[in-house]
Amino acid sequence: MIYTEIVGTGSYVPKKVVTNTDLEQVVDTSDAWIQSRTGIVKRHMTELENTSDLAYKAALNAMEDAQIQPDMIDLLIVATVTPDAPFPAVSQMLQHRLKLNEITAFDINAACSGFVYALNVADKMIQSGAYQTALIIGAETLSKYTDFKDRNTCILFADAAGAMIIKASDKRKIRSIVTYSKGDYEGLLSMEGYPLKVNYSTPTQPRPFIQMQGTEVFKFATKVLPKTVIKLLENENMTLNELSLIVAHQANRRIIDYAAKILKFPLEKMYVNIDRYGNTSAASVPLAIDEAIKTGALKKNDVFITVAFGAGLTWGGALIEL
Repeated sequence: MIYTEIVGTGSYVPKKVVTNTDLEQVVDTSDAWIQSRTGIVKRHMTELENTSDLAYKAALNAMEDAQIQPDMIDLLIVATVTPDAPFPAVSQMLQHRLKLNEITAFDINAACSGFVYALNVADKMIQSGAYQTALIIGAETLSKYTDFKDRNTCILFADAAGAMIIKASDKRKIRSIVTYSKGDYEGLLSMEGYPLKVNYSTPTQPRPFIQMQGTEVFKFATKVLPKTVIKLLENENMTLNELSLIVAHQANRRIIDYAAKILKFPLEKMYVNIDRYGNTSAASVPLAIDEAIKTGALKKNDVFITVAFGAGLTWGGALIEL
């Protein structure tokens, strides 16, 4: 039987740091207002680096951590909603820069759940026996699509990339992964696309930005986060007491606090870094996992759950042993 395990992680954030005080200069908000509603203190935003640039640097860090050479990678998946361009995909741009062989490389879009979706796909592709080593990346430059006149969204979103390398293994380390979707026909979290042509010409429209109905998204997230954790534990016949950590998507500190309360799980075992990075969508989970490992919050043989939720509406999670 073929299983999978994590052999390396890496992350990267742009150098520019944007504090809540900085945002006070461009939108009607305050540091106290932002912290009380989101838990965010600062975030990183790019000026000269695009999504593929962030992904490239996170990938290099993960490859170094895993001691993996480019010719050892036979599968590349990039999760993003903010590609450099509609095509070519970020994965193919990255494939060239990393000097990978002629392999399977593609992008996936499941918004903030994108990395968990990519992990699920890579896990199953490796278990099929067709692939051996996968590089999985979540990378976003959400600041490109953020309206800095909308104080409800511009305080949340930021830019980052996180990467992970998983390999075929005889050890069952990545134990369970679940992903789900429920069509968001109400547009709770969305962004308009390029308009259709009318009489061969493009209609004039304002540049689209991220739109979010915050209260409804909060209700959705606080419902599916605990539900996903419980499902993963049931799949493995485990209890919360056996977990070293829960690494949730960093969307809002209040969502994490609420989930801990519902689950009756120690808040100190809910990993939190949203105060320093904001909501980085598909990059959030791999960035947090990498940081947790590098800081010692997660150690070898620890068992943890990661869970994400986002536009789509999508959600999912994974139960993993390091």
